[in-house]
Amino acid sequence: MFYVQRDAQGQLVRVEAAAFAEATETLPADHHEIQTWYANEAVEISLKQLKHSDLEMVRVLDDLIQVLTSKGVIRITDLPEAAQAKLLDRSNARETLGGLSRLINDDETGLI
Repeated sequence: MFYVQRDAQGQLVRVEAAAFAEATETLPADHHEIQTWYANEAVEISLKQLKHSDLEMVRVLDDLIQVLTSKGVIRITDLPEAAQAKLLDRSNARETLGGLSRLINDDETGLI
């Protein structure tokens, strides 16, 4: 049994396994609205994980391209012009931040 809260239009806005003050009704676990609620929540969680992973992968790919170019495996000119421009912008930004090594470390944990 799940405790639910609905908005003025009757849409679920909160679903909990435990009772809470704003709960307006209860629904069984196999109710279609409960199933939809948790399916949507699972999708949202997965999308957030992918977005976070995308940000991390940008750094990995940037580092990989730097290694491959420094070893002569590829040349920056082997890449499309748009990619070259983006990599140059990132390289310049990273170089600028490198001058602040006492404030920002390579683990990207933030300031100081």
